[in-house]
Amino acid sequence: MPDPQLCSEDELAALVHHFYARVRRDAQLGPIFNTHVQDWDAHLVKLTDFWSSALRGTRRFRGTPMPVHAALPGLTAALFQHWLQLFETTVAELPNQALRERASALAERIAQSLWYGYQMANLRQHEPAQIEELLHE
Repeated sequence: MPDPQLCSEDELAALVHHFYARVRRDAQLGPIFNTHVQDWDAHLVKLTDFWSSALRGTRRFRGTPMPVHAALPGLTAALFQHWLQLFETTVAELPNQALRERASALAERIAQSLWYGYQMANLRQHEPAQIEELLHE
């Protein structure tokens, strides 16, 4: 449940900026993000709005992340898991324990949801045997 007292906007912005700086430098995720994000300054504002809405209940975020992620080619369960590991590494460095716990739990749900949505959106391009394999990755 979102909680405006969970953290400050500065704490949240620092988390988002630190995490995505790590993502941009990452050998696996960096090329994907850097290819598809044209304006990092604007994207970081949108990401901060997303996390602020989700964790603090600010309702600033307007958007639909699922179709954007579902349209990306070649994503795998391993990439979503790697994103989550980088996020866990980043939140582990936060001094705010409540923020660490809530952000970590939310990130896990986000990764699962996006991976599930990605699979569902991309199933029609596979043969039936491949679909069964994809659903169990």
